[in-house]
Amino acid sequence: MTNHLPAKETPAASQLRRRHRPGERIIQGFLFFCGAFSILTTLGIVYEIGKEALLFFRSPEVNLWKFFTGVKWQPQIGEFGILPLVNATLTTTFFAMLIALPLGLCVAIYLSEYASARLRGWLKPILELLAGIPTVVYGYFALTFMTPLLRTIFGKDVVGIYNTASAGLVMGILILPLIASMSEDALSAVPRSLREAAYGLGATKLETAVKIVLPAALSGLAAALIVGISRAIGETMIVALAAGAGPNFTFNPFKAAETMTGHIVRISGGDLSYDSLDYNSLFAIGILLFFATLVLNIISQRIVRRFREVYE
Repeated sequence: MTNHLPAKETPAASQLRRRHRPGERIIQGFLFFCGAFSILTTLGIVYEIGKEALLFFRSPEVNLWKFFTGVKWQPQIGEFGILPLVNATLTTTFFAMLIALPLGLCVAIYLSEYASARLRGWLKPILELLAGIPTVVYGYFALTFMTPLLRTIFGKDVVGIYNTASAGLVMGILILPLIASMSEDALSAVPRSLREAAYGLGATKLETAVKIVLPAALSGLAAALIVGISRAIGETMIVALAAGAGPNFTFNPFKAAETMTGHIVRISGGDLSYDSLDYNSLFAIGILLFFATLVLNIISQRIVRRFREVYE
């Protein structure tokens, strides 16, 4: 009869055995708490916004079809067409991306492909300083510099004092560091071997950047674009100061028009009674902004998964 006794543990095995580390458990618990707190905070915000928005949509004065298709937004007289606010938001976002996307991409290509490591270390923090300027300063810059510049170029009778083009262009300057930084990170993540292979075939540095590096970093660039659009849609102070202070359904970027965030700022700063229809309408606009941002984030995740390149 054979006795099966446990083999004696070697010193190497005893060293590899998992040890009880109280410090690691504390750090793990703290990180879990931070993640759970962030998720619960987001759910709480969505719950509060959704609860107040539901009161608005349940009101007999509100028609859901007219809310999404109406071209007049005046809650005081029972007009709840959201299209003027949505149209102005999309207009300012378009002009913002018209500035931020090409300039940000060019800056990212220069930092990733042309600048030396020393120069990149100086330029990137300086560029990101633009993101640290308060948005209210950008708003006054749009009102006192960009608008007079547009009125000088196109004429005072064409460009209004408040207009969506001025707000959108300055918003593009605000978003520029975000897109440039994310794009540069995506380009820098492309393996060096792809560049060297292109150089070995006789490609120039520009050809390598445009035809090799950019397609390889497409998922990261698309994510930067989506994040930039989300940032533009949610911008408040620039549009509140420079775009206009009244809902106006117009496709003319040189006319005043109020965005969704600008309307929330203007109305919430007035004398609104709690639980009134005007008050609840702000939460309806807020929940619409939330879903717009959510859809953009979902699209961004799908694009990243669809075009992600995995290099061994």
